[in-house]
Amino acid sequence: MAATIACPSVPTAARPAHGPLGLGGLRLTRRGRVAVVVLALLLAAPLLGLGGRAVASGAGKGIEVTVHTVAPGETLWGYARQIAKPGQDVRDVVAELHRLNDLPSASLAVGQTILVPRG
Repeated sequence: MAATIACPSVPTAARPAHGPLGLGGLRLTRRGRVAVVVLALLLAAPLLGLGGRAVASGAGKGIEVTVHTVAPGETLWGYARQIAKPGQDVRDVVAELHRLNDLPSASLAVGQTILVPRG
């Protein structure tokens, strides 16, 4: 008489997942692949239409600038007061200097070079 040896079964939760999604050996049929491609095209169609509507504007007006090295005691507000036209808000000039120099804040460091529009 042959003896049978009982092997403890491995619980389902302890089995390793097959692949990153845990789908094991699942495969798409031909009809499934066609459905996935059609769905991808339907989702991408509106995005492709947006690219056709992009319109480039003409070249912007050039600004003459001077490269200036910051000296001790000089501030962005001081430059703005010097180059602001009569009646022009100094805050607007500071904002333009900030944008022109791509500054992270309104503070300047001694020795830093900045672009100042010619007045």
